[in-house]
Amino acid sequence: MRLFFIALLLIQFLSCKQEPQLVTLTGEALGTGYSVQFYSSERFDVVKKFDSTIAAINKSMSTYQPDSDISKINAGDTAIVVDTMFKEVLALSRKVYNATGGYYDPTVGILVNAYGFGPGKPLNVLDSAALDSLRNYVGLDKISLSANGRIQKENSAVYLDFNSIAKGYCIDRIGKMLEQNGVKNYLVELGGELLASGINLDKNQPWRVGIENIDAPINDRGYTAAVELDNKGMAGSGNYRKFRVDSLTGQRFVHTVNPINGLAEKSDILSSTVIASTCAEADAFATAFMALGLDKSKKVLEKHQDIEAYFIYATIDSSAVYMSKGFKNFLVN
Repeated sequence: MRLFFIALLLIQFLSCKQEPQLVTLTGEALGTGYSVQFYSSERFDVVKKFDSTIAAINKSMSTYQPDSDISKINAGDTAIVVDTMFKEVLALSRKVYNATGGYYDPTVGILVNAYGFGPGKPLNVLDSAALDSLRNYVGLDKISLSANGRIQKENSAVYLDFNSIAKGYCIDRIGKMLEQNGVKNYLVELGGELLASGINLDKNQPWRVGIENIDAPINDRGYTAAVELDNKGMAGSGNYRKFRVDSLTGQRFVHTVNPINGLAEKSDILSSTVIASTCAEADAFATAFMALGLDKSKKVLEKHQDIEAYFIYATIDSSAVYMSKGFKNFLVN
């Protein structure tokens, strides 16, 4: 009789447990649009947890938020003790900085601001003398983290800017939040950058996403290829839409600033899409490849076979595609 009651209670429990249902969350965050799709059989306040994740990222490393930790550090506050997220992003930034020979560098922010792509005001005159002066404050080796969690600068003018990695990192944190709430199958997209885990249960296949066609009209984006992702992050960078024209000189500046020579100029890579184990890593490498150019990027990929890349690059009279050998394994036929 006792075993009968235990079995009956187990049957009742299992009958109450719902099959995983698709939940979709969309909106605006970090100045761009987002879409979160996941399957869950348990209810939890995903909106509250999502907003909390975004708020924590902003409080730690948003250069557009004056009271964030990174803004206070950039303003000269040496008493800020950075949080775990800040430490993780700094450590990953240093890893990619070393892997790319300094072509990925979050201290390039002072130049980004000078060109008018950051929260600061652009310089009225940006000649070679001004660039040479600003480059004295660029270099991740000019930043260190003390044992008590404080950022130490070689010079107070050194300016940290994690915008080229923070979005990817934010996506990774959202993925962790979902996993902590029992979610195994999800796709997180923020501003075109992605993190996928598990499968699309409705279609019983890996999550499928597209690589944007740079020749598509701004208001009618098309895709040049599709890939399948599982437990991978994907991020892209391109100069084909992000640029600024100086109103006085008519000179056109692209948003990718080369930290080595300080120039906001095009390389032969028009867009780079990277797949890596985390979206933050994909984000940082995609940015670096834009400055490295095709030949140097290929050499980096040869040494780091845990990341895969898809480049659209300029030829003499047109454009062409290069992809790393492993990237082909993600393509949808």
